[in-house]
Order: sequence, then structure tokens, then C-alpha cells
Amino acid sequence: MSNVETRPAELRCGASPDGTAPTRTPRVEVLQARDVPLGGPRAMTVRRTLPQRARTLIGAWCFADHYGPDDVTRTGGMDVAPHPHTGLQTVSWLFGGEIEHRDSLGTHALVRPGELNLMTGGHGISHSEVSTPQTTVLHGVQLWVALPGEHRATGRAFAHHVPRPVRVDGAELRVFLGSLAGGTSPVRTFTPLLGAEITLDPRAVVPLAVDPAFEHGVLVDRGELRVAGTPLQRTRLGHVHPGITTLTLANDSGEPARAVLLGGPPFPEEIVMWWNFVGRSHEDIVRARADWEAHSDRFGAVRGYAGDRLPAPALPHVTITPRRNPPPRP
Repeated sequence: MSNVETRPAELRCGASPDGTAPTRTPRVEVLQARDVPLGGPRAMTVRRTLPQRARTLIGAWCFADHYGPDDVTRTGGMDVAPHPHTGLQTVSWLFGGEIEHRDSLGTHALVRPGELNLMTGGHGISHSEVSTPQTTVLHGVQLWVALPGEHRATGRAFAHHVPRPVRVDGAELRVFLGSLAGGTSPVRTFTPLLGAEITLDPRAVVPLAVDPAFEHGVLVDRGELRVAGTPLQRTRLGHVHPGITTLTLANDSGEPARAVLLGGPPFPEEIVMWWNFVGRSHEDIVRARADWEAHSDRFGAVRGYAGDRLPAPALPHVTITPRRNPPPRP
């Protein structure tokens, strides 16, 4: 998915200074989403929880859009024209509906519920995303992962994986990246990561063994949860600091609840994010934008999309100072 804001912010994001020593009481901060329309006045709206002023990364996860359930007969659904990416991996995960993906590798794939599509755009890639004619309701998340410096110019790649459901007491998990509760994804990432869909039974309390070196994010899609004792409403993202070996999720309602769990060690590098690019300097962004506008071979071409590609927004007139995650509270 593209960041289609006409004036996207330029962000320099630093590593979280959190330590990893175990703590008795997990610290959870609740992040609210902001609405971002994907296009014109009838466009589908997504809820963006990363990046924001309160937190810029969770592990290497640097972008999170949550959308739906969206009635595509009313909004027109998703139609994101060919656009570029650098320095990141895109992670597409659906709860409902279907999206047609085309990229400059020549990939033509469908994104379906419960199936991971991961695209690597290191040095440069472009792609389009369109909800299919059969889709009446679209519902899912679009996530980005920042690539570490040594891999940020890696070649284009695409991976598809269907994780098997894993049943634990009180919940069902689908682990699409990393490992959790006996489920492991074979899909390659360039830093340690965790990504999983978790559906909790009514009245369930589910303790999950987690890596104490990881920070975690819990994005609630359906219902309301308690995350390490902290209430978390639908569409909110709960950030859990490193240092815990057990993360407990609780559903106090009489209906199933669903969330996406993200995790990874605090990202140790500064990055600059602007539009669809992740770099290390303002100059990286300027160069990537110029290459896209010049139709450079760097990004290749998307075949089969019926329409024009997205033009890059105008660059900001200044370079902003680095933005870091806030220091940990005692």
C-alpha cells in the first residue's frame, strides 16, 4: 500500500533506548490511530497507528495501516496505482476480501484472508494494489518493515506463505512472521521479527511466552482486550516495552476478539521515512524521488494495471531534525 498523503511528513526515527532486563509489571502505552483517506472524497479510509509522534517504530515495524470492514460498493474499495518503495518490506494481511497485487518483478498475486504476501523493496521496487471485483467487504492491515543498513539496498523479492492455525488454550494463532506458541514462519526477514493474528475465545485469558529482548505491539481489530492488564479498545495499538517473558492477553467479553501481534528488538539505527521511501538521510529521499519521477530502471515497471502510476508529492523545503522514540518511563 502507498502512503497517499499529499504532504507526507519526513521522519528521522531513532532506536528505542529501552533496556531488556526483565520487569515484573509490563509497561503498556496506548496509541490511537489517525484516519487517512486513500484518494478522493469517496475513498476508503485507513487508520494509521505507526508512525506517530508518540512512537515511530516497534522493532523494525515502521508503518501500520488498519482498514475495514469497508463496504466497497460505497467507497469503491482499494485502488492504489503503481508506486515505489525503497529500504523496506511490505506485509499484507487480510481478514476479509481480496486484493490483486502486481509488482515490477512480474509478480501477479492475490492477497487473501489468512495468507501472507511479503514484498521486499530494498534498492527499489514498484507495485499496485486493487481490490478484486468479487470483493464486497475489505478488511485487513498493511504493514512495513524497515530494512537494516547492511540490507537496505538488497534486491527485489516476493514471498507468499499460508500459516497453519495453531491452537493454544483460549485462542487460535496464525504466525505469519517469526515464531510464537509453536508456530513458525519460513519467510525471510532481515531482523528478528514477530507477526501473528490472534483470535481469543470469549472470556479467555491467554499467556504467551515471548522473547524478553523484543518490544511488542498489539493492534486490536475486533472486540476489546486487556493487554498485560491494560484495557485496549478496537483500533488502538498497545506498545509493550521489552523485558517481559510472558505477554498476557485477556478477552472479558462474551464474543470472540481478534488482534495482530507485532514484535522485534528495538531497531538500532536512525532512519528517514518520507512518502514510500525509507532511507538514512534526506539526500537518500531526494535521490529516490528523483529516480521515480525520471522513470528510472531502479523501480522497474508494473504491467497490467489499468491506469497511470502515482506521481511523487513535492518534497519539503527543509530537513527536519531527528525524531526518536520517547525515553522509557521509570
